[in-house]
Amino acid sequence: MSSDTLSRLQNGSLSKDALEEGCYAYVPGVDTSYDYVPSKAAGIAFCVLFGLSMLVHIVQFCWKRTWWCSVFAIGCLVELLGWAGRTWSAVCPYNSTAFMIQISTLIIAPTFFTAGIYVLLGRFIQLFGPQCSKLSPRLYLWIFCTCDIISLVVQAAGGGMASSASGSHGDTAAGTNTMVAGIVFQLVSITVFVYCAADFLHRSISRGLLRISLSPVTILLGAMVLSILCIYIRSIYRTIELAQGWSGYLITHESYFIGLDGALMVLAVGVFNVFHPGWLIPSQWEFALPKDQSNVELVTEADSYESFRRRV
Repeated sequence: MSSDTLSRLQNGSLSKDALEEGCYAYVPGVDTSYDYVPSKAAGIAFCVLFGLSMLVHIVQFCWKRTWWCSVFAIGCLVELLGWAGRTWSAVCPYNSTAFMIQISTLIIAPTFFTAGIYVLLGRFIQLFGPQCSKLSPRLYLWIFCTCDIISLVVQAAGGGMASSASGSHGDTAAGTNTMVAGIVFQLVSITVFVYCAADFLHRSISRGLLRISLSPVTILLGAMVLSILCIYIRSIYRTIELAQGWSGYLITHESYFIGLDGALMVLAVGVFNVFHPGWLIPSQWEFALPKDQSNVELVTEADSYESFRRRV
């Protein structure tokens, strides 16, 4: 089959455009858009993982009525579409539609995960009090979601420019540079968010509001920190990958993509399946300031002060 395709390409009976529109097996000596053939096993595995995580998230946010957690399910859906595109590419490595599906979806999917984390941090600030944060919960959501949207628009514009130039066999440098600018902007915004989240943790611990223990609150905070760390590492990787260009070392070696994008994103969203905010965020909390004002404690309407201390 591959030898027949090669001979048709050589004698001109099969055009490059037809090769990219159809489904043809890999032909040695004829490069794909990836510069390799994507792993079918990896594609199926990540489709299953993100699909399961999406279904579990849907059940969880419907059950606990934490509707804002739907962003995690949406992110999983976008990841699922991207990895389905890569699975398609494993069978049809030259198909341009499959390539564009995976590159456009997998670069934006983590934005939904970060949106969920922005809301989650806002919930923590509401619980622990405004004195634990430089920004209000509303500002976190508006500022960082706006930054993500700007980043996505820039990356989408760059991707469109690069795709158009590639289709007409032109220079893709302008589009690639635009995409790099978008993802660098996203990395900077995530860096600022990481600083704000670290400042929140420092203030909460220094004020005695947060104790290092296996309580629901600290467990969920740990899950949030792990998810942020995974997304941050992935953002650094994608920045370097795109900065190297379409023929760079990272983008032409799938193992890096599997380990530093796919696996990290499964961990970033899957951790909230295990430690779901709907189970672990306390409800109906009030704030009480002791008379000596030396510390701020969180109490519930139903629990006594001593009972609270055992839980947090």
